[in-house]
Amino acid sequence: MVADLVCVLAKMDCYRRRHVAVVVTAIQLERLRRRRDSRRRFWVHPVIAQRQERGQFWALYQNLRDHEDQFFGYVRMSIPSFDELLGLLESRLMHQDTFMRDSIPPVERLVITLRYLGTGQSLASLHYAFLVGKSTASVIIRETCVAIWDALHAAVMAQPHKEQWKEIADVFQQTCQFPNCAGAIDGKHIRIKKPVRSGSQYYNYKKYFSFVLFAMCDANYSFWYIDVGSYGSRSDSAVFAHSDFGKMLQDKALDLPEHTALPGTTSPAMPFVFVGDEAFALGENLMRPYSSRGLSLARRVFNYRLTRARRVVECAFGILANKWRFLHTPIHLKLETAISAVKAACVLHNFVRARDGYNFEDSLTHSLHSHRPSVVRGHRQGAAVREQFTAYFMSPHGALPWQLDAI
Repeated sequence: MVADLVCVLAKMDCYRRRHVAVVVTAIQLERLRRRRDSRRRFWVHPVIAQRQERGQFWALYQNLRDHEDQFFGYVRMSIPSFDELLGLLESRLMHQDTFMRDSIPPVERLVITLRYLGTGQSLASLHYAFLVGKSTASVIIRETCVAIWDALHAAVMAQPHKEQWKEIADVFQQTCQFPNCAGAIDGKHIRIKKPVRSGSQYYNYKKYFSFVLFAMCDANYSFWYIDVGSYGSRSDSAVFAHSDFGKMLQDKALDLPEHTALPGTTSPAMPFVFVGDEAFALGENLMRPYSSRGLSLARRVFNYRLTRARRVVECAFGILANKWRFLHTPIHLKLETAISAVKAACVLHNFVRARDGYNFEDSLTHSLHSHRPSVVRGHRQGAAVREQFTAYFMSPHGALPWQLDAI
């Protein structure tokens, strides 16, 4: 009996091995067939072979330069700004011609990238519009965004020195009536497709994948610092604490001006502060609103005054997203390319705004979502500074005529 059973099992194992061998062979043949079918049939596909005759850039660019308003709508900046930007990038975007074909010139590369940033078109749409390969369009966007950041960030987003901090604070006082304010900070979710092998790190509380754009801006809606790429699952306070800006603020390395008395007073000397929402921890140089429970009149006034200053970063995000509309939709690029695109959009925001101004209506709505506020603790020194601001906003020197009506 035992010998017969062993013989039967051996035959079954033999059948199984044969079956597995047949399946493996079929899979290998299918892979070979697919590889053979996917081989390039054309060196240059006939659809894109006539790029210089029918491509959107070659058909429109010169005509658009004769109509500045149309040119502005097409690349999201004026002709002088575009020419200046091209001059900064031309050497970085120059590629070598080969015996097989000519390289795509820098001006066309820049136009393709600006059209992507300005419209959020898919790579397939760029492929058919500009008659370049989809992979070529992806490479162009990646290389051009990196070049834009490298060429512009040191000039348009340099760390302020003491005199510049004072100038920023003066504008906040004039436009938002918040003295000693050196900037407004906030973090926003940038929607992306799920990065490969990322698990739930980029999955945020709004139930989609994103990374974080953290920014500090002035009252003129210009960015002075950005941190791009933190996990969407992180809170604003965590992103801030791990950013270079947060570390420099913690280490007193931002070269902020010495403590100064608030307008109309001689004492006490108050620090220069940044304003944020309730997601940030209260500190000597970082003001956040009071909790909304059981507020006194003075604290409600403080929250109103802080909100007037903090809203500028919301407006800056609005201007950014409504000008560079790829931020309105999920970014279907590799994670590194998506981060480079957002960084390029931020420096372009400063570059174009300084030269062409902005349309304030663009700031009224945007699709960048704030983080969910989290409970974070402050410290006593920050609480004391906030109480002094609160008292000042209720004093004859610091009160606004309409603030009680506004709350």
